[in-house]
Amino acid sequence: FRGPSRGAGIQEVSVNQSLLTPLNLEIDPSLQRVRREEKEQIKTLNNKFASFIDKVGGLPWVGPLHPGRRAGTTLGEPSESLEGPSGHPRDPLGPCSPNPSRVPRYEEEINHRTEKENEFVLLKKDVDEAYMSKVELESRLESLTDEINFLRQLYDEELRELQSQVSDTSVVLSMDNSRRLDLDGIIAEVKAQYEDIATRSRAEAESMYQIKYEELKTTAGKQGADLRSSRSEIGELSRLVQRLQGEIDALKGQ
Repeated sequence: FRGPSRGAGIQEVSVNQSLLTPLNLEIDPSLQRVRREEKEQIKTLNNKFASFIDKVGGLPWVGPLHPGRRAGTTLGEPSESLEGPSGHPRDPLGPCSPNPSRVPRYEEEINHRTEKENEFVLLKKDVDEAYMSKVELESRLESLTDEINFLRQLYDEELRELQSQVSDTSVVLSMDNSRRLDLDGIIAEVKAQYEDIATRSRAEAESMYQIKYEELKTTAGKQGADLRSSRSEIGELSRLVQRLQGEIDALKGQ
């Protein structure tokens, strides 16, 4: 490495301006637009449910004992006629008499309204929870993205700094050419290897021939025993032939 020269002055310190640049931590405009659209959609949905509830609430209410007046009548409106078609006075309680057939219909409307209100409350709760979960996940994603960008920028700066340090480093390599090639040693080593191979080959050949010799010797001994056995059998057969021949000759001489 190149060492500092003596008598040098104070070295100039350079600062990378990119490290002093503040990070861009602003929220993406497209993300803001998506959030505004989601808020508008939720607001529209709430308005639709509120309008539906108002429509259900505007239905006429008739109790089981006090049914409402007929359509088209208002408070203070005079009765059309107090007399019937035959001139007899009308029943003053006729228009206000209870109508049992209309009671189940209004009770059904009330139950339907209550059911829709409960569904709206549950649906609104689910929508709010989903929106809050989405906002939280988007916030975490944004923070992780900023952290990744910061670490990436820091890594790039450190890499550039290391590259600049390596480029400023000088390496001196020296080679010792005074060494002489030892041909005698190499030749002796190769010769020893060949002699070792020849010795092992000779030993293997002798071992193989010895094994073959023992096998042939064993075979020859076995064949010699067979030959002796055959000779013994031939001798016995010869003696048997001679005996039989003597008996035949004796029979002929009688």
